[in-house]
Amino acid sequence: MLAEKLISDVIPSVKSTEIGQKALNWMDLYRVSHIPVVEDSKYLGLVSDKLIYDLNLLEEPIEKELDKLDPSHAHNDQHIFEVAVVMYKLKISVLPVLDDDHYYLGAITLYDLARRFAHLFSLQEIGGVIVLEMNVNDYSMIQISKIVEDNGAKVLSSFLDRKPGNSNLDVILKLDKEDLSPIIQSFTRFDYNIKAVYLDQSMLSDLYDDRYDQFMKFMNI
Repeated sequence: MLAEKLISDVIPSVKSTEIGQKALNWMDLYRVSHIPVVEDSKYLGLVSDKLIYDLNLLEEPIEKELDKLDPSHAHNDQHIFEVAVVMYKLKISVLPVLDDDHYYLGAITLYDLARRFAHLFSLQEIGGVIVLEMNVNDYSMIQISKIVEDNGAKVLSSFLDRKPGNSNLDVILKLDKEDLSPIIQSFTRFDYNIKAVYLDQSMLSDLYDDRYDQFMKFMNI
């Protein structure tokens, strides 16, 4: 999935002639901390709530401090993983998207990114989830997939969750079957440590909410 497909249909931009308070109003409305500054489809940079307060731009036009704007952006043909890396490294809540001529196309929000990841990894597809805990040296997706497929199921998506400085990791498997008992028995037979199993929709909703919260904390916005 490319950046141009992730663009929000609600996040506005502001002109450089507008005062900082207007940008803050939009940020409050859409619960973001950055807003793109655009003039005649030309992207000038990101203004943040912190910048507005630090430079006392509440009643002053943003153009007064144009050189202080954050130039961060993505190009329309960049992959969703690249977008996620940029937003994570730069700690920004909104990422402008530009075309090849550097013209502004729109912006991606952190919420858009999380929602698209949920769709990309089949989180809402019918099926259960198994969480395996293992040492990182024992991890083999080939072996795990074989066990799943030998029981007539498919891995729709998988995630690795490893805490810094820890040799263990959680392997989270989203499968296309709701009856996971044969797969659970097989994992047990092969000495896999099954940390958790999620079968019904309420349990899955709790899991997805937890993972979304972890994602937001990971992005640290």
